[in-house]
Amino acid sequence: MGTIILVTGGSRSGKSAYALRLAESRPGPWTFVATCPAIDEEMARKIQVHQRERDAQTWTTIEEEIDLVGALERARAGAGSDVRFDCGVAGTSGVILVDCLTLWINNLMYRASLAGREVTEQEVAGLTDALVRAARNAPGTVIFVTNEVGLGIVPPDASTRLYRNLVGRCGQTIAAAASAAVLVVCGMPITLKGELST
Repeated sequence: MGTIILVTGGSRSGKSAYALRLAESRPGPWTFVATCPAIDEEMARKIQVHQRERDAQTWTTIEEEIDLVGALERARAGAGSDVRFDCGVAGTSGVILVDCLTLWINNLMYRASLAGREVTEQEVAGLTDALVRAARNAPGTVIFVTNEVGLGIVPPDASTRLYRNLVGRCGQTIAAAASAAVLVVCGMPITLKGELST
């Protein structure tokens, strides 16, 4: 059974950098599942910065915006047509780092809007439960990164409130299943659950 770790924090809190250090402190090989779409030049530059943070000699990257269960299965198999191999490592992954669940929820909402519908909390709960099952079936460790988006004022519009609620529901589900959870504030990790060392 795989080990699940949740890393959460606010925007620019240092959570992704911490999750990367945490992943690299464990035996590899290492697989990075990227959920971020390159929607504009700024986002494309941000993606490039994160790519440079990972050592191209040791990380395999899977770019997947929607099907995270499938991404975990491809990481476990070590092959797939949409896997960009940054190194020659194949086979099962010792550590899978998924960054991030917040963008995954955004992608689900956007895809639903293109179909003229709205994502529900029940739908996200089902998808997150399936993701937990897939993470438990993955060998080694699966680290999920998410954002704390509900610490500010209540959003004025229904769509943003729905987004906040969906991210919160997803985070609660992953945290409940995780053996460890960490909140990163100003670059400093605060352990919420379990014991970790980096």
